[in-house]
Amino acid sequence: MPVRKILIVDDSATNRHALTEMLKKHGYQCSVAATGKEAIEKAKSEKPDMILMDVVMPDMDGFQATRTITRDEETKHIPVILCTSKNLETDRIWGMRQGARGYVMKPVDEKDLLSKITALR
Repeated sequence: MPVRKILIVDDSATNRHALTEMLKKHGYQCSVAATGKEAIEKAKSEKPDMILMDVVMPDMDGFQATRTITRDEETKHIPVILCTSKNLETDRIWGMRQGARGYVMKPVDEKDLLSKITALR
């Protein structure tokens, strides 16, 4: 099933706006969440086709939120791509162990992100 609706999770309003604008011009519908807890709630209520998840957030980090989403029967089918400034290989490996299906670095390269989204189809 093609990805059409993407939930963007980031505690930075600037990052949420930039990612929303980047994806909307390619035809994606976007909704946003500012925290990991809000992401879990919106994953359940909105049923997005994909989640773009920041890692460093105040209430619950993206690793914890990804683990919760990918292990919940109601939301485990939703692929998560981590979008972070954490560039260590151990962070990428840990993120994938939490259930993430992809990992992109900030600042986000538009072509790289789009290719990862397309690969999820």
